[in-house]
Amino acid sequence: MREVVRERYAEAARAAASPGGGCCSSVSLVDASGTEVFGNAVYAGAEVDGAGGALGASLGCGVPTAVADLHAGEIVLDLGAGAGADVLISAQRVGPTGKAYGLDMTDEMLDLARANAAQAGAGNVEFLKGYIEDVPLPDDAVDVVISNCVINLATDKLVVFREAARVLRAGGRFAVSDVIADDGMDDATRADMAAWTGCIAGALTQREFEDGLRAAGFEDIEIRATHRVHEHAASAIIRARLAAA
Repeated sequence: MREVVRERYAEAARAAASPGGGCCSSVSLVDASGTEVFGNAVYAGAEVDGAGGALGASLGCGVPTAVADLHAGEIVLDLGAGAGADVLISAQRVGPTGKAYGLDMTDEMLDLARANAAQAGAGNVEFLKGYIEDVPLPDDAVDVVISNCVINLATDKLVVFREAARVLRAGGRFAVSDVIADDGMDDATRADMAAWTGCIAGALTQREFEDGLRAAGFEDIEIRATHRVHEHAASAIIRARLAAA
């Protein structure tokens, strides 16, 4: 499953990096009616200072930086950073005394993100290769964890939640955009590989997301739907806070 996801998003990165490139031949950005529910369109009206050209290669389903409440000097980690748009927005907000990390498993996406950071002149960013189930950072390393439509692609979300809790400092914030499945999502959709790599089939229900975060040590959990992305799923903003020590 991981290799299928990796190749699909590597292809998307190659398309974005090609002359006159855009997103994305391998990842659909529209729903069944043709409405754009993923990608650059979801940032309309949002504050995106610092993102530069990275927005054009976005594959996300929301704007986690809109609810992360970032402050100068904070350290941010973006799980599944892709082309780097949310990392660059975060870097702008935390300023030179802060730092934004972007984690991705795909070499092509990392190359694209680093090129976008260089073009934006962002000196307080660092892109790391690795898996969101095994973050290459020490315990208590960051103040905020963000992510944009990536956790649903992991085969074991509970491990992802535990890793987010591990790298967060006590009281740290979790603010992600992700797809939330309806309780009645049918088995055919769940078994569809294209729906999985398209961010639908692997999504948790709201109850499953809440239970997973709570088991990992998070509290003050809030899940708010933003727009429908599929007959059986919606994009949502998920916020939580790691319990104080």
